[in-house]
Amino acid sequence: MDAQVESSHYEFGEYVHKERWASMWHQLDDVIALHPNRVLEIGPGPGLFRAAAISLGLNIETLDLDPALHPDHVASVFDMPFDDNEFDVVCAFQMLEHLPLDQSMEALTEMARVARTNIVISLPDAAVRWPISIRIPRLGLLQFSIPKPRLRLPRHEFDGEHYWEINTRGCDLDHICELVIAATSMTLDRTYRVPEYPYHRFFKLTKPDPATCG
Repeated sequence: MDAQVESSHYEFGEYVHKERWASMWHQLDDVIALHPNRVLEIGPGPGLFRAAAISLGLNIETLDLDPALHPDHVASVFDMPFDDNEFDVVCAFQMLEHLPLDQSMEALTEMARVARTNIVISLPDAAVRWPISIRIPRLGLLQFSIPKPRLRLPRHEFDGEHYWEINTRGCDLDHICELVIAATSMTLDRTYRVPEYPYHRFFKLTKPDPATCG
């Protein structure tokens, strides 16, 4: 497969806006909380997650098809040059929607193969929510969001980048959760939307411990 977007797509101020910075905080928070010895990021984009992760002491490597993004490994997510269980955590943020739905699940299967314990991903969620933050004395910052009323799921058409998004026709959240679990044979521990940027929905998956199976 060829790279879908040019490296110039990741320019600061356009792709890298304030809400995406907030999403990256959650990327780091979720991965660091797993205390991994070795992390693989699929689709590093502008490299911000990798740079921040390294500065925080994580041992991280990146993989992408596009050498212009300077990944550690230039390879396909469908056939990664790694042994089974080689990385503690494998992550992909806002990447899988750039593949047709069936291929994105194939990619998840390969990610699960090389992940020893966990997968952390984020995907676009098209169900519009309006984020609200209020700071109240003694209570601190309260964050919540209000859903935009709708009668039915919107239809998503390929826009040159995203083949699909969560909460569009044929891709409701429950269906996507079922597909993710089936593709990885892992436990879905949590899915949530970024309070500051509800368009990004995170999934944290855990591989069953072989010592406790069967």
